[in-house]
Amino acid sequence: MTEQRLRHPLMPEKPTLDGLEQVWVARWEEQGIYRFDRSQPRERIYSIDTPPPTVSGSLHVGHVFSFTHTDIMARYQRMLGKSVFYPIGWDDNGLPTERRVQNVYGVRCDPSLPYDPDFVPPDKPGKRDISISRRNFVELCQKLTKIDEQAFEEVWRRVGLSVDWSLLYTTISDDSRRVSQRAFLRNLRRGEAYLAEAPTLWDVSFRTAVAQAELEDREWPGAFHRISFYGEKGPVWIETTRPELIPACVALVAHPDDERYQALFGTSVLTPLFGVEVPILAHHLAEPDKGSGIAMICTFGDITDVTWWRELNLPTRPVIGWDGRLLPEPPEGVEPEPYKELAGKTVHSARERIVELLRESGDLEGEPRPVQRTVKFYERGDKPLEIVTTRQWYIRNGGRDEALRERMLARGGELAWHPPHMRVRYDNWVQGLAGDWLISRQRFFGVPFPVWYRLDESGLPRYDDPIMPAEELLPVDPSSDTPPGYTPEQRGVPGGFVADPDVMDTWATSSLTPQIAGRWATDDDLFQRVFPADLRPQSHEIIRTWLFATVVRSHLEFGDVPWSDVAISGWILDPDRKKMSKSKGNVVTPMDLLEQHGSDAVRYWAAGGRYGVDTAFDAGQLKIGRRLAIKILNASKFVLGMGEGGEVQGEKSQGGEFQGAVTEPVDLAMLAALAGAVREAGEAFDAYEHTRALEVIERFFWSFCDDYLELVKARAYEPGPAAASAHAALRQALDVLLRLFAPFLPFVTEEVWSWWRTGSVHQARWPSAEPGTGDPAVLEAASEVLRQIRRAKSEAKVSMRAEVSCLRVISPQAALVRLAQDDLCAAGNVEEFVLEHGETTAITVSLT
Repeated sequence: MTEQRLRHPLMPEKPTLDGLEQVWVARWEEQGIYRFDRSQPRERIYSIDTPPPTVSGSLHVGHVFSFTHTDIMARYQRMLGKSVFYPIGWDDNGLPTERRVQNVYGVRCDPSLPYDPDFVPPDKPGKRDISISRRNFVELCQKLTKIDEQAFEEVWRRVGLSVDWSLLYTTISDDSRRVSQRAFLRNLRRGEAYLAEAPTLWDVSFRTAVAQAELEDREWPGAFHRISFYGEKGPVWIETTRPELIPACVALVAHPDDERYQALFGTSVLTPLFGVEVPILAHHLAEPDKGSGIAMICTFGDITDVTWWRELNLPTRPVIGWDGRLLPEPPEGVEPEPYKELAGKTVHSARERIVELLRESGDLEGEPRPVQRTVKFYERGDKPLEIVTTRQWYIRNGGRDEALRERMLARGGELAWHPPHMRVRYDNWVQGLAGDWLISRQRFFGVPFPVWYRLDESGLPRYDDPIMPAEELLPVDPSSDTPPGYTPEQRGVPGGFVADPDVMDTWATSSLTPQIAGRWATDDDLFQRVFPADLRPQSHEIIRTWLFATVVRSHLEFGDVPWSDVAISGWILDPDRKKMSKSKGNVVTPMDLLEQHGSDAVRYWAAGGRYGVDTAFDAGQLKIGRRLAIKILNASKFVLGMGEGGEVQGEKSQGGEFQGAVTEPVDLAMLAALAGAVREAGEAFDAYEHTRALEVIERFFWSFCDDYLELVKARAYEPGPAAASAHAALRQALDVLLRLFAPFLPFVTEEVWSWWRTGSVHQARWPSAEPGTGDPAVLEAASEVLRQIRRAKSEAKVSMRAEVSCLRVISPQAALVRLAQDDLCAAGNVEEFVLEHGETTAITVSLT
C-alpha cells in the first residue's frame, strides 16, 4: 500500500482558466508531448492527412470547428497508445495568394518584365497597379504568405492542436514541388497525363483556365434577342442571350423530333450582318420549349456548344480572347468590314454594338426580353466564364474513360465514410464527370510543369515531344533552368528550346498531401509507416476536388486508396443559418473568441458539431463550455482537498487505477457507472462519433457533481474506512474523468493533472472499462431520492441544509435505496427515514 497526500502542493488556492493556454502550449512544445515517434511499427501508428488551409488572409471560426474535430480524434488515438502522425501544412500557392498580393501591395505580374532586385512595394496600393516581373511577384507572394502563416500558427497553437510542428510543410516548398513534379512526370510517362488543345472554361479576370470542380452556377441577368437568319424558304428566327457571338456561329440546331424544323435539317442559312453560310442540324440536346426552339451553335458560348461542336464535327470560329475582349481579327470566313465594329471590345460593349447593328439592318425583331439565367462562374471569380481554345494539361480521371470511372467509383466504396451518406456526394460527382481533370493554370505563384519543348527550325514548339528532366534533378523551374543537352543561350531560338509557361492548379499539388507530408521518394522508411493514412478529415464541399483528386492520384501511382477512413465536417452557419463566408461579411474570426471565452470553451462548442451536419454558431455554447471547464477546476480542487490535513490509504495500479480501498455500495455504484461511461465513450470514438462521446462523458460528470459528490460529502469528512472508501473512489473517478475529457478540453485537464500526477494527461492511457463489483442502479436510485429532497426544499424556499423531519420512500428499488440510506440521510439532513417496498415509487419529504 502506498500513501498519497490529499492535497498536492502544486494545487493553487484559487484555480483559474486564465492564462492556461500560454503556459501549456509552451510546455507541450518544450517537452515534445505531441512529437511523432517514427520508430513504431505501422500497426501502432495512426496517420492523419491533415487539410492544409489556404494561406490568403485569416482563419475563421469554421476552420477551428473542423480542425478541432480532427484534433479530438488525434488525442484519443494517442491515449490508446498509438504514435500519431499528425502534420500541419499551409496551402500557400495559387490564385487566392496571388489575388491577396495584388490587393495588399497594388501590383500586377507582367512576365515580360525583367527582374528588379531593388524593387520595394509601396506602403499602400495606389489607384493603378504597378507592373512587376514574375520573379518580383513571386517574392512578394512568399513574403506575404510567411506573415499569414505566422498568424495561422498562433491561432492553431492557441486552439491546442496537438500537431507535430516539426512536420510542418507548405505546398510551394522545394519538397512539395519535388513531389508534385515527380508525380506529374510519372503520370506523363504512363500516359495518364496529356497535353491537348481544346475548348477551355476561362476566367477573363484571372486569365486562367478553370476546372470542372471549380465551377459554380449563379443567376445572372440577360436578355433574349429574336434575330433572323436568311434561309432559302424565308427567315429562320433564333432567340439568344449572346448576340455578340453571331460571328462565331458555325451552325443552327434543333431537336430531331421538332416538327417545325424537320424540313430544314440538311439545309443552310446565312448569318445576319456577316453573311456566313451555316448548316441547320439536328441534335437531341436542343430544347424545343426554349426560345424559338432552334439555337445557334457558336464556338463557344457555353458547354453545350462544346458538345454540339464535338459530336457534330463542326469547324471553329473563335472570337473571344483570353482577356475577355473580341479578337482584333475576324475568324476565318468572316468578312472584316462588319467585324471591325466589334473588334477589341469587351463582351458587354460588343453585345451593345451588335444589337445596334442588327436593329439598323432589320434583323432584330422587337426589343430584347429580360431574363434571369444560370451561368457558369469560377468559384472565386466575379464575371461569367467564357470558353476559349487553349493548350492545357490534363490528368485522366474517368471523365472520358468508362472503365476508369468505374474503378474510381469502386475506390470510393473502399473508404469508410463518416457519416456514411457522404459517399453519395462522391458517387454523384464521379458519375457526372464530363471530362478529364484540367490541371494547368496560366498563373505565376505555383508549381511549374517540369517540361520544355524543342523548337524546330522555324522556332515553333514541338508539343508532341516534351523534354523531361530526370527525377533526381527535381524540383526544376523550366523558366530559369536549362534542359539536359542544351545551353542557356539556346532558350527561345530556332533549334533550341522553350519552357512550358504554366503552373499546376493548386489542387494538383494538394491532391498529393499524403505523399508530401510522408516524404514520398525521399524518406521511404517514413512513407511506409504513414501511407496509406488512417484518416482524411475535410469539409463536404471539397469532396469533388480535394478528396476525389487525392483518390485519383493514389490510384494511378500506388493502385490503392490513400486512407482507410474519411471524416466529413459540415459548414458553420451564422445565426440566420447562412453559410459563413468572407464575401458575405458574416465570418467570425476565432482569436477574439479564444481570448474572451478560453480555448477549451471554443473546443467544447466545436465538439458539439457532428460530422456531416451544418452547425449554427452559438455564443451560448461557448459560455456553457467555459462553465464546464470551471466546474472541472472546482470539482477537482474539492476532490483533491478532501480531508485536508489527513491522508488516505489507496493502492494505485500501474495503469493509474486506484484499487483496494473502495468498499461502500454508493462508491462502488459510481465507479460502475463510470466504467459504463468509459465503454460508451470509447465505442463512440471508435465509430468517429466524438459528439456522442462528449455527451456521454458530460452527462456522467454532471451527475457525479450534482448527485454523487453531495451524497458522499458528509461521509468523506468523517474518519474511518467508509471515509477512506469515498476518498479513493473520488480520486479514482477524477483520474478517469480527466482522461475522458482530455481530448476535448486539453488545457483544463492538463492543469488539474499537473496538481497531483506526473507526466502529461495527453500521454496517459485511455481508461479501461472494467465495471468492478458495484451496481450502477444503487447510485441511480439514491440520486432520484436526493433529487426529490432537493426539490421539496426548493419549493418550500428553505436552505438545502434544512432538516427533513421524515423521509418516506416506497419503491420497487427499496433494496437498492437501503444500501445508500446512510448517505441519503447525511446528504438530505434527514431525521427519520421510512423505507418500504412497493410496486410503484412514491417519495414523501416532510420538512421541519
